[in-house]
Amino acid sequence: MRIVDAHQHFWAFGEPEHEWPTAEWPSVHRDFGPGDLREATAGVDLAGTVLVQSQPTDHDTDWMLALANAEPLVKAVVGWVDLTASEAPARIAALAFRPKLRGLRPMLQGIADTDWLLRAELAPALAAMEDQGLRLDALVQPRHLPMLATFAARWPTLPIVIDHAAKPFAANGTLGPWRDDIARLADVGLHCKLSGLRTEQTLGQPACDLAPYVTHLVDCFGERLMWGSDWPVIALAGDSWTDWLRDARTLAADADAAQLFAGCATRFYDLAL
Repeated sequence: MRIVDAHQHFWAFGEPEHEWPTAEWPSVHRDFGPGDLREATAGVDLAGTVLVQSQPTDHDTDWMLALANAEPLVKAVVGWVDLTASEAPARIAALAFRPKLRGLRPMLQGIADTDWLLRAELAPALAAMEDQGLRLDALVQPRHLPMLATFAARWPTLPIVIDHAAKPFAANGTLGPWRDDIARLADVGLHCKLSGLRTEQTLGQPACDLAPYVTHLVDCFGERLMWGSDWPVIALAGDSWTDWLRDARTLAADADAAQLFAGCATRFYDLAL
């Protein structure tokens, strides 16, 4: 089966304004680029990937787009823009001319104000995203889900995908209120990524403990659920790219595999494979 990875990262410590990962995270504290990805996915029929920002800087977005332009395996880029900046609409319009730019991701998980995305000063940038046909990757935690429902109602034509299933509290097996909150977002048509769950567990916790979460996501989102590796961050859980692919196939055995592992991401990000 051909695979589309809906969520992976590259970073280089020599690039300006690099912030994360720091030396506190030794398993990922090095450069990761296309060659590393090809090595990590050896033996897999990988049709393409979506490269997602890891640094909240314009430079990182420009660097990713230049890298993607030279790397045929990367089919789309999700970048970053300071949505509060007065020049954000112009920046978004300029980025939209780059052939592989498909969306933007504000790093909401690191913003203390849970309702930040609802601020009035973001409206011009969000309108520019709509005008340019871009998507919003929502890097959120369970605390953000009620806010995200309000946001989606305000911006009904802005395509939204929830990164990492909103990072439920998988380490202790807590399902509520995440279970009901994310189901409401599925009901109003949002997409979701089956990614990032292993790093929400404690190190050494078995992947099978994620079964209640994955089953719920499959039931709620159906063909609007897409698989992502979250590589190389997945290494923080002690897993490889292929480990998580294997575990996700087992955990989501009742899903439409063609949609989960390729079709959904291809449609949502309008990928040319």
